[in-house]
Amino acid sequence: MLRLTEIRLSLDHAEAALQQAIATRLGIAADAVVDFTIFRRGIDARKHARILFVYTVDVVLHDEAAVLARVADDPHVGLAPDTTYRFVTHATADLPTRPVVIGMGPCGLFAGLILAQMGFCPIILERGKPVRERTRDTFGLWRQGVLDPESNVQFGEGGAGTFSDGKLHSQIKDPKHYGRKVLTEFVKAGAPPEILYVSKPHIGTFRLVSMIEKMRATIESLGGEIRFGHKVDDLLIENGQLRGVHLANGDHLRSDHVVLAVGHSARDTFQMLHTRGVHLEAKPFSVGFRIEHPQSLIDACRLGPNAGHPALGAADYKLAYHASNGRSVYSFCMCPGGTVVAATSEPERVVTNGMSQYSRNERNANSGIVVGISPADYPGDALAGIAFQRQWESRAYELGGRNYHAPAQLVGDFLAGVASTGLGTVIPSYTPGVRPCDLSSALPDYAIEAIREAIPAFARQIHGFAQHDAVLTGVETRTSSPIRIRRGADYQSINTAGLYPAGEGAGYAGGILSAAIDGIEVAEAIALNIAQSTRTAR
Repeated sequence: MLRLTEIRLSLDHAEAALQQAIATRLGIAADAVVDFTIFRRGIDARKHARILFVYTVDVVLHDEAAVLARVADDPHVGLAPDTTYRFVTHATADLPTRPVVIGMGPCGLFAGLILAQMGFCPIILERGKPVRERTRDTFGLWRQGVLDPESNVQFGEGGAGTFSDGKLHSQIKDPKHYGRKVLTEFVKAGAPPEILYVSKPHIGTFRLVSMIEKMRATIESLGGEIRFGHKVDDLLIENGQLRGVHLANGDHLRSDHVVLAVGHSARDTFQMLHTRGVHLEAKPFSVGFRIEHPQSLIDACRLGPNAGHPALGAADYKLAYHASNGRSVYSFCMCPGGTVVAATSEPERVVTNGMSQYSRNERNANSGIVVGISPADYPGDALAGIAFQRQWESRAYELGGRNYHAPAQLVGDFLAGVASTGLGTVIPSYTPGVRPCDLSSALPDYAIEAIREAIPAFARQIHGFAQHDAVLTGVETRTSSPIRIRRGADYQSINTAGLYPAGEGAGYAGGILSAAIDGIEVAEAIALNIAQSTRTAR
């Protein structure tokens, strides 16, 4: 199979145009193309008046070697890599104990799935509820201001990624093509097939719900077991070796191989690990606000006369700025045609995040505008970043009126340093609601200073970004985990054998795709470890 890159066609190209472009590139007749598959379809929007699709395709020919030799000087033609996923081993019938996975976000879900597919019959412990019950609880906060600390945007089947834009792209290196395995499993579970080839695939919350349920059923059909409402509150450690977990209901579960995939907001679990002596370290993360503009403004700025073209959908953006005080400011988790959502998991705190549905057809675009911080900004022990996050989430709760409304300010007022007393033409999407105020005390002074400097700079890239009526909503603090649970080359904790820290909560991922890939890698490490131990025991 040959791979061709950089095939450029107009947005409205005919269906046969791609096959003809392949034939032209290879110097063959169109009917000589036996078959082809779109591997990637990107968009080149550098020239608004002439936006193009950019294709990467895998092509089957009768005489591939001869054609490849003829076009050997073309850097955009070569052999297609093998992206087939292959299991590293399979379980034997005499497993001493079953592996345990703590958490059922993207990382835990794929760790459990891969272990189940290899025959290791994992037990997945999820502190929250099944995804549909969890959705009802989440709506309870959004619609009625009622928080369930164990069932919300952060906790429950599907993890925090369920209530997000559902982005499925990542900048991590993926030499083994595990991302392809993730996307393939998602399509099998009901995701639109286009996620296999569009350059920035996403799914959206409502579709994710049914997909997660189907993946759960697959795990169970392969011998895996999922226990909801099972919160791990302690580890059973003997001489540096993990031997199992203790549950909040008083039960304990024996296992020598435990995946810790708890997500970035499991603060009580991090405290337990710290108390138990598991090696943790503070790590950098970011804090800021959500910013909302009319999606039509973003579309016009990014797509020009092609704004609204059905093949393009809602436009996104990615922005970065280095402020004069040394701080980096950047857009985070941009949600085209989405909403700002309440994402707290603790009482009397306010946290925001962004979410989109598959259609991305809401009136506003939103993104985090966040400032990078490091452990130097919150000196202390490994958990000092959590205390830092809580400080500003509690402040947001106060500014919002102590009822889970979020503090908000018009961008024009924020830049002028005056409190907002009302809203303008941009209607905030956050529910339960927002309270106009002065956000200058909602974050550290250095963060406010950097964001005030960055927004006008961003407006030079996106005209209207600093419009007076755009809305800032606070606060965004859960950009990534404030800790890292250090692990070795074998994916085990460096001082607690048998504990496999994984995913975003452990500091090894930053989104649905990277977390899922990390889950696959950890599952493989466990499978190989068990297989080796079984052979040694014989």
